[in-house]
Amino acid sequence: MIPRARFERVSRAILRQFRVAVVNIDPEGRQGLVDWKTAKNIAPTPKIATAVCDLAHRWVIYIGAFCVDDQGSRYIKAVEIAPNGIYRTDSLAGVLEEHYRALVKGCNPSHIIGSGWIANPGGASLDEEQAYRVFEACGAWEARLAEAG
Repeated sequence: MIPRARFERVSRAILRQFRVAVVNIDPEGRQGLVDWKTAKNIAPTPKIATAVCDLAHRWVIYIGAFCVDDQGSRYIKAVEIAPNGIYRTDSLAGVLEEHYRALVKGCNPSHIIGSGWIANPGGASLDEEQAYRVFEACGAWEARLAEAG
């Protein structure tokens, strides 16, 4: 058994090395791990899952509403939050909910087709282009557009 401090250092190094972020897409409820820089899926190995779920982190969370305007152009209405304190993944729902609801409520209801978030346990901030790439790679617009088409 490795000491707790060493376990935490190794776990955080793994998250930094693979640039791990947790992505959630609604209304489908899809969730997974992604490299936030390359937008490629990351397999949830036991080491990565433990590093993400079993440790508390200083999260930066990019919340987005996926929209399609009347001309068929895709866009995101988004907000990025960095909650004070450290949280485990099982505590994030309460932190996210208020911001998530306010963002969706502020969208044109005829444009919104879904919503989601990218939670980065490494604390890296995403710009709109990076977030768009991640959401697009995770199929944020695909399921609802297929229903409409």
